[in-house]
Amino acid sequence: MIELTAGHLVGIAVTLAVVSAVGVYSGRMIKTASDFAVGGRKAGPALVAATIMGTLVGGASTIGTAQLAFRYGFSAWWFTLGGGIGCLVLALSLAGPLRAAERETVPELLGGAYGDSAAVTASLFSSFGTFLNLVAQVLAAVALLTSMLSMSDWLAAVLAVLLIIAYVVFGGVWGASLVGLTKLIFLYGILAVTGPLAYSLVGGWQGLHGALPSYPWFSLFGRGLQVDLAAGFSLLVGVLSTQTYVQAIFSGRDAAAARKGALLAAFLIPPAEIPGILIGLYMRLNFPNLDPGQAFPVFVLKFLPPWLAGVALATLLVAVVGTGAGLALGISTMLARDIYGRYFGQTASPAQKLLVSRLVIIAVAGASLVIVLSGNLKSLILEWTYLSMGLRGATVCLPLVAALFFRERILPQAGRWAIILGPVTALLWKVIGAPTDPLYPGLLVSFLTLAVGFVLAPRAASATSSESR
Repeated sequence: MIELTAGHLVGIAVTLAVVSAVGVYSGRMIKTASDFAVGGRKAGPALVAATIMGTLVGGASTIGTAQLAFRYGFSAWWFTLGGGIGCLVLALSLAGPLRAAERETVPELLGGAYGDSAAVTASLFSSFGTFLNLVAQVLAAVALLTSMLSMSDWLAAVLAVLLIIAYVVFGGVWGASLVGLTKLIFLYGILAVTGPLAYSLVGGWQGLHGALPSYPWFSLFGRGLQVDLAAGFSLLVGVLSTQTYVQAIFSGRDAAAARKGALLAAFLIPPAEIPGILIGLYMRLNFPNLDPGQAFPVFVLKFLPPWLAGVALATLLVAVVGTGAGLALGISTMLARDIYGRYFGQTASPAQKLLVSRLVIIAVAGASLVIVLSGNLKSLILEWTYLSMGLRGATVCLPLVAALFFRERILPQAGRWAIILGPVTALLWKVIGAPTDPLYPGLLVSFLTLAVGFVLAPRAASATSSESR
């Protein structure tokens, strides 16, 4: 491990001080549970984009990307490619109807279309899928902290979870957006430095091709066509189905702001992984025995001036923690509103609801720590992310589209069953180890269930009309 110098510490301290000041300011803007969840619906395009990107561009797209590129090369790019396509679809087709729905959670919207039980089921399955991505962020934080400091893996995991809790529990969506915007300015600045530096050190495109064969290192399908296409597709449907990203749309001051914010995110997200890929390849060539999870932070420590390396390390830490915090906020909003609020909190005061939201964040962050320490410390960060996105997509994607565009033409019972059968099919497919990615059968079952509801809806309406006569 490289020892941190005074220059490193100064860069870290200044960066964390700036981000902390923004966090304190954002915390002062929280007066109600609505402020905590959707920022009082006052966000402009920049803050909508920052909320999306602050969660999507984090540990997986930097540390996780370098880790996967260290092993497979350019196929690591599918995370932000799929995420960018998902944001583009969100902007062009769903942002307007979602913002017009005036909801706070995806399950709440589904419950309005298919009944209360649909909201509860969607909340539970979506929360579990989002939780898997939270585990990925804790893993990224462990890789970063153990590269920076002389500490054990378990202590780094504990520290990471405490930082995630502190980041979001005081600021809610304002913290996720304002701090996210600050973080993104720092992060994209660091990526603009480290990407060209890695490219130069490796000898440019000619140097890369001279040192590595075209396949798998320069193919987007280096892990196999089916595996990598499924990875990109899981990001696309995951973005359309995830509370955190949809919550950013809900927080927009109007439909135009929500749409522009999603569109801005769609164009800024895909380039974010290129520096991580270049760093992963360079470290593979020059430090083949390095733990792949440490490729990005070790590159920063070795090749940037100490003060800039300190800024980079602090930025990476905030990126990882901010992404985890955004995911925890999404889980908290769903569970606190769609389960606690529905069954236990009808008479609760705004202060009590806000307290429950914050307690849920602490609980899910603690649960992620348990999973990480249960034999998963060396697992691939992006594998957790892809599984998470796929499960959320199987649960929410098609029922959400149907609720927005075909609400009156599908039986509510079909919507409820699609929300159950989609993720259950995906989970069973994963458990039995079938060769196809579990997202595909999950979506197929969800689609067929909704299709049956579409076909039967006119008959049900006709029967109801006959009975009324």
